[in-house]
Amino acid sequence: MTETAASTTSPTQAITAAPDGPLLVSGAVPLYRRRAVESEHGEPLAWETTEQLETRERYALCRCGQSERKPFCDGTHARVGFTAADTAAGTYDDRSTVLGGTGITVRDDRSICVHAGFCGSRVANVWGQVAETGESTVRAQVISMVEKCPSGALTYRFDGDDVEPLMATAIAITDDGPLWVTGGIAITAADGTTIETRNRVTLCRCGASANKPLCDGSHKTAGFRDPT
Repeated sequence: MTETAASTTSPTQAITAAPDGPLLVSGAVPLYRRRAVESEHGEPLAWETTEQLETRERYALCRCGQSERKPFCDGTHARVGFTAADTAAGTYDDRSTVLGGTGITVRDDRSICVHAGFCGSRVANVWGQVAETGESTVRAQVISMVEKCPSGALTYRFDGDDVEPLMATAIAITDDGPLWVTGGIAITAADGTTIETRNRVTLCRCGASANKPLCDGSHKTAGFRDPT
């Protein structure tokens, strides 16, 4: 059975992408800053919540990447002529590929990878280990890596049923990265298209994604900076 926090989401909690503008959040969705805690080798180990930001019932989050009030919108998108063709389409089932596994089925959607790095270390990664998941300790390590993936690019199944970590309804600003939306919040693109509701998803806030409103990892090559 799929375990998600979607059932805790209020019908009024939603995110709507304004045409060539910010992400409009309604329903008093909690907003946090989170960062990856790394090892001495630069390997991400865990997520740390560093701050809860004060918000109102409704607020606007920058997605052009140039606001002076990040993560909030300050109107810069209008001054710089920001355009956002929201092109994200399809569902995770449509886009993902099956990596395999024993006692577990791992799937991967590269189009929404944000390069958070939790899927590997200096000595192992999900793709290399999936063939070894007949060993329970390897299987447990793969599960741990997959569950830390903020975008849900990597997922796993037991006996055909998707399994998701129980996650609170919230939005997190990640260090120099996307907005991490959890708990099944409804998301609507600027053209009115409903984005597939998922337990975890990441939204572009650097302005460079080719898969808006979803993040495709472009903040890395764009050199986007907004540290927590």
